[in-house]
Amino acid sequence: MALITLLEASIYFLFFSFISGYFLISKKPHRSFMTDWPIVGMLPGLLVEIPRIYDYLTELLEASNLTYPFKGPCSGGLDMLVTIDPANIHYIMSSNFANYPKGSEFRKLFDVLGDGIFNADSELWKDLRKSAEGMMSHPDFQRFTVRTSMSKLEKGLVPLLDCVAQKKLVVDLQDVFQRFTFDNSFVLATGVDPGCLSTEMPKIEFARALDEAEEAIFFRHVKPEMVWKMQRWIGFGDELKMTKAHSTFDRVCSKCIASKRDEISRGVINTDSSSKDLLMSYMNVDTSKYKLLNPSDDKFLRDMILSFMLAGRDTTGSALTWFFWLLSKNPEVITKIRQEINTKLSPRTSGSDFDSFNPQELNKLVYLHGALCESLRLYPPVPFQHKSPTKPDVLPSGHKVDASSKIVFCLYSLGRMESVWGEDASEFKPERWVSESGRLIHVPSFKFLSFNAGPRTCLGKEVAMTQMKTVAVKMIQNYEIEVVEGHKIEPVPSIILHMKHGLKVTVTKICNVV
Repeated sequence: MALITLLEASIYFLFFSFISGYFLISKKPHRSFMTDWPIVGMLPGLLVEIPRIYDYLTELLEASNLTYPFKGPCSGGLDMLVTIDPANIHYIMSSNFANYPKGSEFRKLFDVLGDGIFNADSELWKDLRKSAEGMMSHPDFQRFTVRTSMSKLEKGLVPLLDCVAQKKLVVDLQDVFQRFTFDNSFVLATGVDPGCLSTEMPKIEFARALDEAEEAIFFRHVKPEMVWKMQRWIGFGDELKMTKAHSTFDRVCSKCIASKRDEISRGVINTDSSSKDLLMSYMNVDTSKYKLLNPSDDKFLRDMILSFMLAGRDTTGSALTWFFWLLSKNPEVITKIRQEINTKLSPRTSGSDFDSFNPQELNKLVYLHGALCESLRLYPPVPFQHKSPTKPDVLPSGHKVDASSKIVFCLYSLGRMESVWGEDASEFKPERWVSESGRLIHVPSFKFLSFNAGPRTCLGKEVAMTQMKTVAVKMIQNYEIEVVEGHKIEPVPSIILHMKHGLKVTVTKICNVV
């Protein structure tokens, strides 16, 4: 039986490689609907659209009333229901949440995250969620978060931008933001500053491993399981990169954990310190309250670090990159944000004295908040979400789903649907988030899904928004950012919405700014 299975997998692997290679190099006209071929299903039509997958799915969903059943190859495990119907999203994420855990299929695709909060379900997820919520809402951690972010801003980001401006260099702003958020997230997770953001722009192995793991996970979504498992067994392509990334995560996290245990045992650090990072917090977690958490297990701590890094670095870095690109295309928005900063923020909040920085004052910047939300609507850092029901169900749209079937939300497409956002859905309009009285307009999470919805709503939402506003205020006040003429902007197929070619810009320092 094992020999038969191996032979079947080998044939599948070779057939898939031939089909994908043929369709990726051929130039076919774009169609609204995919042909369901014998044996291979709709997979060939999907493969040819991979370079523009986000826009293609948007066209597909718009033409199919917001929900599209995709048929994969026979026995390939790729059948899925792609939907951006707000009624379906609300039903799955909130009102019938219990029937839609992450499930075994999600865990299989994201196996590199182990038992972290993204993969966990049931009681383990509840313990992880409750403990993380308590730690992140604690005043000491919130102060630690602000100090870390402001210190990295003033001692890392500002000197780098000043250097670029002074020397009239071209810099990849996406790379800069990824470094900024990587350092921030690593300090908050482990207490260690890796020094990724500096004028030397050093290469960081852990950061590179995150990029390659994310890309490999994306392609697992469009390959039959047999194929990517065969690639992993052979040590080939994306799966070889995933194996190497996995090894990097294990090695770096193990080093951080061992170092932290040693420092605590020698009394070098105080476990009651107000600058308590998440690693230290989890090492001292109350196991009588959270019975499924095991702080003595290095793998448990490793999974926590990696999950937080994926959430903290990539989402915020991606959001800032697309935001500043949109600003470069809409100078009138920059003018309005500058006016709002000058009229609503006190000099000490917008100045360089980060010890006296008051993050609550950022709540006054309603238009800036709206501009960030508008950017997240059009370019959500996590462009897809994946769910599976435990029991057969019927969605509000009328579509039947079997147990363990795949349901995919395309957030990128959701933000562009005229039936959801109006005829101006494709336009960047921060005003849609601000009422005539100058207050923020509440938009339900099943319509604006960038921070998730229901019980799994993002715990780091406020931290991320504060960090983005802080960076935006500093940069908009002090610098003119101009995208290099002719620079091509397109998203790369991945589980995180990165720009394929980065964001190449020039920086000019604005004089006489307080």
